[in-house]
Amino acid sequence: MKIVIVGAGEVGTHLGKLLSAEGQDVYLIDPDAKKLQTVENYNLMTQVGNATSFKVLKEAQVNKADLFIAVTPFETRNIVSCSMAKNLGARKTVARIDNYEFLKEEYKPFFKSNGVDELIYPEYFASLEIVSALRNSWARNWFELYNGELLLIGVKLRENATIINMQLKDLAQSGRSFHVSAIRRKHETIIPRGDDHLEMGDIVYFTTKKEHISEIMEICGKHKQNIKKVLIMGGSRIGIQLAHHLGEGYKIKFIECDHKRCMKLAEQLPNDCSIIHGDARDIELLKEEGIQDYDAFIALTDSSETNILACLTAKEFHVGKTVAEVENIQFIAEAENLNIGTVINKKLLASSNIFQILLDFDESNAKCLALTDAEVAELVVKEGAKITKSPVKGLKLSEDMTIGGLIRDGKGILVTGDTQIKAGDHVLVFCLSGAIHQVEKMFK
Repeated sequence: MKIVIVGAGEVGTHLGKLLSAEGQDVYLIDPDAKKLQTVENYNLMTQVGNATSFKVLKEAQVNKADLFIAVTPFETRNIVSCSMAKNLGARKTVARIDNYEFLKEEYKPFFKSNGVDELIYPEYFASLEIVSALRNSWARNWFELYNGELLLIGVKLRENATIINMQLKDLAQSGRSFHVSAIRRKHETIIPRGDDHLEMGDIVYFTTKKEHISEIMEICGKHKQNIKKVLIMGGSRIGIQLAHHLGEGYKIKFIECDHKRCMKLAEQLPNDCSIIHGDARDIELLKEEGIQDYDAFIALTDSSETNILACLTAKEFHVGKTVAEVENIQFIAEAENLNIGTVINKKLLASSNIFQILLDFDESNAKCLALTDAEVAELVVKEGAKITKSPVKGLKLSEDMTIGGLIRDGKGILVTGDTQIKAGDHVLVFCLSGAIHQVEKMFK
């Protein structure tokens, strides 16, 4: 598949590296030659130039592009370049935007008529991820298929978890109503086998159904926390979206160190939000604002380091749930090993949504979750696919993947070795980075 990416910023370069690792034919365009130098060691083509130039787009052969992705920091430039690429023959176009209004259903025909097939707004995705983290505060990750018929839940094991040191084959024989799809241990994601065991500090990814959530909470030593009071550090676009998504029923306070930004927040936030001008790194200020009385602390500044340290401070004040925006991907593994709760990364969220578009051009029900070194996808099984030729235990699946569960006739089913996958099933697959498109071939 030929993919043209415009914008060699954090999102564009991350996508370029991931997609080239998948074996895609990737072409990256940016006017800054220095930015393109960061991907010189990857298997992709680069071009210095402006993507709103027909000459540059023609040189990149966008007429042969299956997917054209514009992710520069400038939404107008992204929209215009998508329109031009579509006019030149690109099959599908995706533009990164910064305006929530553009996502409204009523404006989809306008963008379609102007050659923009899909819009991605990373800050919007991040705000939804935080909402999910607050509503399921005991979990690190929460991924739903078919309105929750099947769940993938990431949980960090503490010393009170009863499954620590257990081998997975023993766990499976105990009649539990879940499947361990993956284990995140320090800097590595493990696709587990029966002889693998669970350790304290692991982030374990369980596939299960809603009626068995309490069982997972019990064996992991977790309990539900009712979150109503939320303290947010940094008046970013993510925070604004989050405040609107949470709506009534939450007491929300922002701490922002930029006075001008505070004035703008007063115009953009719901009326019941409080805004404090100050530096949330100041422990005395946090004490004055009663941080110990809050149920959740969310750090959304431009600095990953600041967000991580602020969440550690909040934990010292016994705040039950903390969320940190960590945009430096190399920091994510370290952040996960610390006691800071949920980690949010806009690049990974944008990648998830673009992978969703990649996995199936014709159906909108494909879903994907991109982690630091692994991917989770919902794949639809086609008639005659290899995956249907025998029960799961006879498929000789790659060690880079595991099947967690499936949706059949709208109902969630946990997969065992005896499960026979059928055409039309929606299958939840967990695999290591670089393997998703090889896995996809088994479903076609």
